[in-house]
Amino acid sequence: MKFKFLRLLGALFAFALVAAACGSDDDSSGPAHGDSLGDGSLGTVTVEAGDDIQIRSLNAITGDVAFLGIPNQRGVEQAIADFGDIHGFSVTIGTGLDDLCSADGGQAAAQTIVADESVVGVIGTSCSGAATAASPLISAAGMVMISPSNTSPSLTSDLAGTAGDNYHAGYYRTAHNDLFQGAAMAKFVYEDLGVSAAAAIHDGDPYTQGLAQAFADAFEGLGGTITGFTGVNKEDTDMVPVLTEIAAGSPGALFFPIFQPAGDMVADQAPGVSGLEGTILLGADGLQVQSFMELSQADGMYLSGPDLRYGSNTNQSTGATAEKFLADYESNNGNAPEAPFWAHSYDATTILLEAIKAASHVDGDDLVIDRAGVREYLDNLSGYEGIIGTLSCDAFGDCGAARITVVQNNSADFQGSLENVVFEFAP
Repeated sequence: MKFKFLRLLGALFAFALVAAACGSDDDSSGPAHGDSLGDGSLGTVTVEAGDDIQIRSLNAITGDVAFLGIPNQRGVEQAIADFGDIHGFSVTIGTGLDDLCSADGGQAAAQTIVADESVVGVIGTSCSGAATAASPLISAAGMVMISPSNTSPSLTSDLAGTAGDNYHAGYYRTAHNDLFQGAAMAKFVYEDLGVSAAAAIHDGDPYTQGLAQAFADAFEGLGGTITGFTGVNKEDTDMVPVLTEIAAGSPGALFFPIFQPAGDMVADQAPGVSGLEGTILLGADGLQVQSFMELSQADGMYLSGPDLRYGSNTNQSTGATAEKFLADYESNNGNAPEAPFWAHSYDATTILLEAIKAASHVDGDDLVIDRAGVREYLDNLSGYEGIIGTLSCDAFGDCGAARITVVQNNSADFQGSLENVVFEFAP
């Protein structure tokens, strides 16, 4: 009898071990359905065993602004590699899509994305103009889009509780809102440079026009005078007529937050226009790129953009620091990033992957992802530590750190110029 009891006890112990193993907290098994976020209101995506979780990179990877989009896409790829599987399922971006830094490009790419119901979310766009056309389509499909470099206030809000004209649910960004950047440049010009009269040029794009307006409003709010506010076409090569108009107001500084190649033309032609010989030239993050900053006509210019002094900041999902990212980037691609939003792209990707992880559960051999749960995670994101700093999303999708710096450019030293901070702004 004693022997039978011991044998029974041993069997019960073995059964308990097996049960414990089956119920262990192994990430590959995934959470139970009740433990994942979402209420099913936006539908679900089922990833079958052996298939990949589908996200997309939508950035400007050809054309004049490819220098901005390519580092963004590479940041996405690097984040996916560092993050690893989600509940035992790998993640892919498929083929990177091109927003062409235009509304037409953003719309066409978004139409391709929403036609594929397996896609959960998008990292992009590079340019605000592309986002204005892509965001409503992504939103209507129940997907999410997280941009690393859109900065137009119209895509989120006025920072005072009013949604922008181009805001749509499911849109988020790790880049700053340009109301901060406009205020930073205005404060630098008026207080540090001591300039009381300034002008601004945009090219009609939501990014450039929004930032130029943010600068003008903030500058006048400080007591300064805007002597000229006008636009050019992106394709223009002869800027003399517009610059002559600007010169009539005798501005002490000229802010042109536009892209190449138009930015090249303004920087080259402005000093030769009567009345602008001594005018201080100012650009923004659209020109804070190697291909512009190495031009002789850009020497000495002041350029605003995100604060790139990341120090020991660590992405909490992967453990990556800026130093590690840059080492891996150069090893993988043979060069350093040529534009400033690589870390924003990396962090945007990891918060999307965390959102998918939180909003999914394993059902048999498949993974089920709740679209509403992905938004729920991002809507409530608070205190997430990334390479760019602490990320917390507000009600309109502004999630990024709002720190801005102004650097002075030395055309012979691109990397040194990015570190040559002459003004910092932290609201």
